[in-house]
Amino acid sequence: MSFKVTFIGAGSIGFTRGLLRDLLIVPEFRNIQIAFTDISERNLSMVTELCQRDINENGLPITIQSTTDRREALAGAKYVFCTIRVGGLEAFQTDVDIPLKYGIDQCVGDTLCAGGIMYGQRGIPEMLRICKDIREVCLPDVLLLNYSNPMAMLTWACNKYGGVRTIGLCHGVQHGHHQIAEVYGLDKKDVDIVCAGINHQTWYIKASHQGRDLTEGLLEAFERHPEYSRTEKVRIDMLRRFGYYSTESNGHLSEYVPWYRKRPEEIPDWIDLGSWINGETGGYLRVCTEGRNWFETDFPNWMKDPAVSYTQENRGEEHGSYIIEGLETGRVYRGHFNVVNQGVISNLPDDAVIEAPGYVDRNGISMPLVGELPLGPAAVCNASISVQRLAVEAAVHGDDQLLRQAFMMDPLVGAVCNPKEIWQLVDEMLVAGEAWLPQYKDAIAEAKQRLAAGSLLPTRSYEGAARLKVKTIEEMRQDRDQANRNAGESDKGKDREKISPGLE
Repeated sequence: MSFKVTFIGAGSIGFTRGLLRDLLIVPEFRNIQIAFTDISERNLSMVTELCQRDINENGLPITIQSTTDRREALAGAKYVFCTIRVGGLEAFQTDVDIPLKYGIDQCVGDTLCAGGIMYGQRGIPEMLRICKDIREVCLPDVLLLNYSNPMAMLTWACNKYGGVRTIGLCHGVQHGHHQIAEVYGLDKKDVDIVCAGINHQTWYIKASHQGRDLTEGLLEAFERHPEYSRTEKVRIDMLRRFGYYSTESNGHLSEYVPWYRKRPEEIPDWIDLGSWINGETGGYLRVCTEGRNWFETDFPNWMKDPAVSYTQENRGEEHGSYIIEGLETGRVYRGHFNVVNQGVISNLPDDAVIEAPGYVDRNGISMPLVGELPLGPAAVCNASISVQRLAVEAAVHGDDQLLRQAFMMDPLVGAVCNPKEIWQLVDEMLVAGEAWLPQYKDAIAEAKQRLAAGSLLPTRSYEGAARLKVKTIEEMRQDRDQANRNAGESDKGKDREKISPGLE
């Protein structure tokens, strides 16, 4: 087989190297064409050099086409992976730090809440520019496989406004699947699940083992578990009150709903600092910063380490390679995909991007009807969908009134801030993101005037309820294996690092 796969944002070492490995493990794909593109020439060069070394040492006759010219990389592509982060870590820092001035304490800030909304404002216009390039230079039947967050918002914009068939992919469902099996002492492969909802708020509405329903008794099983009873308090409480387990990590889930992070003194009751993903303030920003710093510093040693072996036992769980394998070879793959609803989940809006079970084979991607979500989980999802819809339309049209309304409707922002505070917060975030928000040129000019006029509402210098310091290179060097895993994994919550629970 020969077809072209293009990676946009290929300077992201965690995603690019792993997705490429998974793809080239498929025996039929030993002669496909691979193209990498990124706006950072330095990051692109390092990742290309490392991945080409892997390819060479696995004996494959593939030479990566590597270029900062996106259209050149996309020309003739049949599949496109997207892993961009518009604004990089610089903008990500503002997504976490500015809301903290108003008491909004986020663990991640890339999906919903203040950080996720602004991340979408930066990402959506760029995704639409990518879609334009794809329409003009890729094959007519091209498929865009989006791994970038905010997953639902970006996938929504691409499908509605981008004119490109786009599917969003995430690894959250696999995590919870492992956990459900573990609390029952079972292997993941022996536990069958149906998971449905929206990205990062998907619910395990069915779980069974040899015909036995595992949803009954699941709360007690998690409460008994020696680790999860301590590290997944938010998820367990949501299970207790809504009846179903949610896919996303403790820290992620805690910032999507209004109840667990609105009072600083209560946040420590719901989180655990054994790993960032359990609720650390700005935890994802910290590990991403550490990962990038480490890769750039230690890269020469990565080139000396053994190459990744393209063998089946090393294949990861990211959906992307399996989807392409199913479409090209006809092998059936079942996964959970982010697609436009169109009736798959009957009590969520048709225009929303939902996450639900799907099947892939040579005939395409099929999404069976799920029917109704239980009312409680559906209500949680619908609250987030309202924010997503407002944020998508705001980003596409540069409408700061819709943007402010998205902030107003966000569960955690609304729980912490009053309307005047939200208006000022949006002004600050627009001005801070000016370099990446050209659609808001006029709104930013007006925001600057208001911020310069004085009579501002008071804010505070606040590090959050559970902020940890970014590790230095020397500190990371003390455990190089762990530092390598953090830098090299797309899923930075997969390997739970053990860190000191002390706060700054």
